[in-house]
Amino acid sequence: MRYPEEFIRPMREELSRLGVIELRTPESVDETLKNSQGTVMVVVNSICGCAAGKARPGVALALKHDTRPDKVATVFAGADIEATERARSYFTGYAPSSPSIGLLKDGQLVFMMERWQIEGKGPEQIADELRRAFDQCCARETVAAN
Repeated sequence: MRYPEEFIRPMREELSRLGVIELRTPESVDETLKNSQGTVMVVVNSICGCAAGKARPGVALALKHDTRPDKVATVFAGADIEATERARSYFTGYAPSSPSIGLLKDGQLVFMMERWQIEGKGPEQIADELRRAFDQCCARETVAAN
């Protein structure tokens, strides 16, 4: 089922206002994820209430953290169906869920937050979990000076 664009536009804009890149085709997903160096967070956006009340606000809070992914992208389940399927193909070992959030490093999945992990938490708890993932997976290694 595809949702009408006028229904989902505000939900798309909630993330794009944060600088999140919209991936609307399978080709754009591959271009962004396949050979990416560094870290990319992919948000599978959704029209459901837990996306609106918890996931998107949690992402917004997490992105204020000093350590964050090199790129942040989103696909919209129920709207950009082919792009969403392609993004989920990078989430090896996880069943499709929306909303969900994956973090890839050098093209490999290193962190996954599924819908069931989002539903029972508030935005601040989601942001805290994402910040921990950012600190663990996105921090730049520094060379100690002698």
